[in-house]
Amino acid sequence: MTNVEKKLNSIIGNLIKQNAFYGYILMGSKYKEGNVKNLAITITRNGDLLFIYNPVSIASKSELMVEGLILHELMHFINRHYLIKPKDKRDKAVWDLAKDVAINQFIPQLDALSVPLNVLIEEGHGTDNDIIFAGPPMNMLNKTAEEYHNYIIEEFMKRGNFDIEAIAEKLPDNHEFTSDLPIEMVVELMEQKVGKAFNLFGGELPSGMKQNIELSIRKPLINWEVAIRRFVGLSQRGDKYPTPLRPNRRYDDQPGWRYIYVPKLCVIIDTSGSILEEEINSFMSELDAIARQEVSLKVIQVDKSVTFVGDYKPGGWKDFEIYGGGETDLQPAVDMAENQFRSEGIIIFTDGYVDLPKVSRRVLFVLSKKHNPDFYIDAKRIYGSVYIID
Repeated sequence: MTNVEKKLNSIIGNLIKQNAFYGYILMGSKYKEGNVKNLAITITRNGDLLFIYNPVSIASKSELMVEGLILHELMHFINRHYLIKPKDKRDKAVWDLAKDVAINQFIPQLDALSVPLNVLIEEGHGTDNDIIFAGPPMNMLNKTAEEYHNYIIEEFMKRGNFDIEAIAEKLPDNHEFTSDLPIEMVVELMEQKVGKAFNLFGGELPSGMKQNIELSIRKPLINWEVAIRRFVGLSQRGDKYPTPLRPNRRYDDQPGWRYIYVPKLCVIIDTSGSILEEEINSFMSELDAIARQEVSLKVIQVDKSVTFVGDYKPGGWKDFEIYGGGETDLQPAVDMAENQFRSEGIIIFTDGYVDLPKVSRRVLFVLSKKHNPDFYIDAKRIYGSVYIID
C-alpha cells in the first residue's frame, strides 16, 4: 500500500467510525491510482466502492480536504447523479455545476469554501481559485440537482452571458462515470448498499440530506409511459358471453362461454392549474395510445370537487378541455372511481400539492416535474407505484 493509499485508508477509517450511514457504504472500499483530477469513484463486481485517485493531488491536500472530496464523490454516487444524461457539452457543464450545488451544502468543509450559485451567475465567470466549490443561493437550500439545473437555465435566459464552461473546468471532478459493469448492475449493487444503509441509519442524517437521498433511492428506473402500459396490462377484468362456437361442458343443448379480458380503468386528472400544458399533452398522448388498445378508460377531472366525467376514446385529445383550477381534493374523484365505476385500476395525474387520498384499488401516480416531494415520498411508501413526467 502506497503512502497515498494509507492516507485514504486512514481517512475512510475515521469516516466509518464517525458516521454509521457513510460507514456502512464505505466498508470494504478499494483504491487505485488513475488519471483523474482529484478523486473518482466506481464499483466492483462484489459491490465494494473503488476510489480512483490522483496521487499528486491527494498527497498535497490536508486530510480534512481529502475527507471532503471523498464525501463529495460518495454523495454524487448516493444521489445517482451518474444516471443523468446531458444533451450536449454545454448542458453537461450546467448539470456538473447543478450536481455539485446539490451535495456540497451537506459537506461542512466544502460548504465553508463554497461560492453561492447566484453569486457565480451574477459575476458571470468563475473565481481565481484552482478549484471551485459551488453552493446554493440562500433561498434555495436543500434542493435537488434537477431543481438547480432548472434555476441555472432560467438565469441563462435572463442574462445570456454566463461562462458556464469556465466554471465547470474548475469543479473538483469531471463528473464522468466509468465502470466495467453494465449500468443496470451498478444501479442494483448501489441500491442494495445505499438502501440498506438508509433503512438502518438514515434517521441520523440532516433533514434536507435525508429527503434528497430518500427521493433518489425511491426514484423509479423505468419511465412513466412504460409504467402506465404495465399497469394497464395488470388491471384486467374478465368478462364472459355465450357463444355457439364453443361447446358447453355441462349441457349439450346450451352454448358455451367465451371469456374476454378488458382493462377497466379510471384516470383522475388534477386540474388545479399548476401543471404545465406540455405535461398534460404528454400525459394525454400516452392515454390515447392506451385507448387504441381497446381499453375502457373513464376520465375524471377534479379540483376541489369533480368537475368533469367522461369516457375517453381514441383521438379524444383533439377536443379535450381542462375544467377547474385552484385548490385540489383528490378524494371525491377516487371515491367515484371505486364506488360508482368499480374500476380495477386507477391512474392519478397530479402535482402532489394536495392531501394523499385513500385508495383501496390498484393505483398508479404520475407526478408533474415540479411536484411536491413530500407527496412523492408518502405515496411511494404507502402505494409504491409513483412516477414522474420526464
